[in-house]
Amino acid sequence: MNIPDEFDESPQVNIVPMIDVIFAILTFFIMASLFLTRAESLPVNLPQAQTAQSQQQNKITITIDETGNVFLDRQPIQVEDVSAQIRASMNDQPEALVVINADEKVEHGQVIAVMDAVRTVEGTKLGIATQPPQP
Repeated sequence: MNIPDEFDESPQVNIVPMIDVIFAILTFFIMASLFLTRAESLPVNLPQAQTAQSQQQNKITITIDETGNVFLDRQPIQVEDVSAQIRASMNDQPEALVVINADEKVEHGQVIAVMDAVRTVEGTKLGIATQPPQP
């Protein structure tokens, strides 16, 4: 009587499920890293300046896109409401840095109107965002 040997075959490791798990983990980390970037303002084409300096303070960001729309910390706002909203955003802080991100195609008068509204708020320091020149 011949009993077949069930253990004649060498054991094999199927790596396909392991590859699926690795790709799932890799996809998770890639997607998670996309949400880790800090966006303070809307994307605009900033003008270049030789004397640009980075400011490391708690700041309020005003963005003016190329069509002239004004945003305060990514929320749409009218120019007339800028000073009141900045006062509300300061939360009893004596000073705040207000940075204007204006697209380089925005009319000069629009930027001046926003700057004028910011200057009416006591304790604000005004900055204009630029990007360093490209080599």
